[in-house]
Amino acid sequence: MRYIFKFPDIGEGLTEGIIIEWYVDKGTAVKVGQPLVKMETDKVVTDIPSPRAGVIAARYGKVGETIHVGETLVEIEIAGEAAAEAPEAKPEQVDEKGAGVVGTIEVASGNALLPASEEGTEPRPAAVSLERRKTLATPVARAMAREMNIDINLVKGTGPAGRVMKSDIQNFHSPAAAVVSAAAKAPSAQAVPGELIEIRPMTQIRKSIARNMLRSKQSTAHMTLFEEPEVSKLVEARSRYKEEYKKEDLSLTYLPFIIKAVAAALKRHPELNAEMDFEKGNIIYKNFYNIGIAVSTEEGLVVPVIRDADKLSIRELSRAVADIAVKARDRKLTLDDMKDGTFTITNYGALGGWFGVPVINYPQVGILGIGRINQQPVVAGGEIKVGNVMPLSLSVDHRMVDGAEATEFLNDVAAGIADPLSLIMRQ
Repeated sequence: MRYIFKFPDIGEGLTEGIIIEWYVDKGTAVKVGQPLVKMETDKVVTDIPSPRAGVIAARYGKVGETIHVGETLVEIEIAGEAAAEAPEAKPEQVDEKGAGVVGTIEVASGNALLPASEEGTEPRPAAVSLERRKTLATPVARAMAREMNIDINLVKGTGPAGRVMKSDIQNFHSPAAAVVSAAAKAPSAQAVPGELIEIRPMTQIRKSIARNMLRSKQSTAHMTLFEEPEVSKLVEARSRYKEEYKKEDLSLTYLPFIIKAVAAALKRHPELNAEMDFEKGNIIYKNFYNIGIAVSTEEGLVVPVIRDADKLSIRELSRAVADIAVKARDRKLTLDDMKDGTFTITNYGALGGWFGVPVINYPQVGILGIGRINQQPVVAGGEIKVGNVMPLSLSVDHRMVDGAEATEFLNDVAAGIADPLSLIMRQ
């Protein structure tokens, strides 16, 4: 029989993915759990495994195309199982050039079977009078139209029975697009060769960032505090041990010390390691300390998590920071690497940033921004001397965290960074 495997819901609110690489072709024999395709989702790049053993009879979607949860990925021919009753068989489809889906779609909630989708096929004459009133189109064309904000009902299809194909979407120019194009090409006193605008589709990660930032600003009451601890002792400690760490292929940065200080401060201020369940009127206090680290990649910002950061030494934290940075930039993060964070640190100082107003990683209630260390005059013991100052920016959800609590937390973090020995002595 034919088993139709649809893009599954893999959790974390993911609704779609982009095909990065196919591991199988039509005719490939697969086992249960064998990777079929590599997909880029909102948060990670992940392999989708085969749920059944058999032979690939058809696959859907090309590299670079967006597939939504519930849309068909592959058909698997399963030997030794009797085929269920199905509509009249049609030639199999590998992409838009082929014909329709064969066999049946298995319903997840039971053993009932539904006829396969007829998108991409030429309908039987008997079905013409029952045609739905919406435009006929292939799944790929519909997905592309959604991505490009094109009303698919305005597109003239060139496929069988007037079906809208991928190429129709690519070649379509709406009236609004025509106006923009005409304006871009209009002559001017300082005209330059080529187009004046460039349109690029948003990446999955950029879509996720946009949604999460908007949700955070709409769902929380942001408040930001600033502090500038003098951190010469921290600079000295790093300088003293960085060569020793290099022998273990570790780069000792300031970040492990900051993580250590944050974890210690969270234990003293549990309101910042919590989550609000506003609908039920509850506050969820978390007795574990998973620190998210914002990492900049070519595709956008991701926030992998260092688990149980309070239990790790500076050396272990250094290794964990290095590992997640490499995984993030090589696009090898998993969903487990991204979930269950309780507090986030963003280090824009590594890129030369000074102060910032970081946006809370919702549903967390706090995020700490780290600026670059600068030498500047400071007063110590009544005298002015050259000091090393690290700017700190703490954003909190003011619904959960009062100003006094936030200030005390930030002071504790600043004290731990200023005196790294205290992070060990107070454990």
